[in-house]
Amino acid sequence: MGITNIFLFIGGLGGTEVVLILFAILLLFGAKRIPELAKGLGRGIREFKDATKEIKSDIESSVKDDNSTTK
Repeated sequence: MGITNIFLFIGGLGGTEVVLILFAILLLFGAKRIPELAKGLGRGIREFKDATKEIKSDIESSVKDDNSTTK
């Protein structure tokens, strides 16, 4: 598994472009703030996933309730 497999979600960006983007992020935010930003991004993604799971379970339970009341 190469580094290109890790960055498949980026699309057609090559290694040089990814390095330039990471360097620009390092220059903009600094080395101390990058872990804080990554932690915040991880929390946001986790909250989004939890919310989508909750909505999905609510929809499924309402469908089950509707099916059980119509029978």
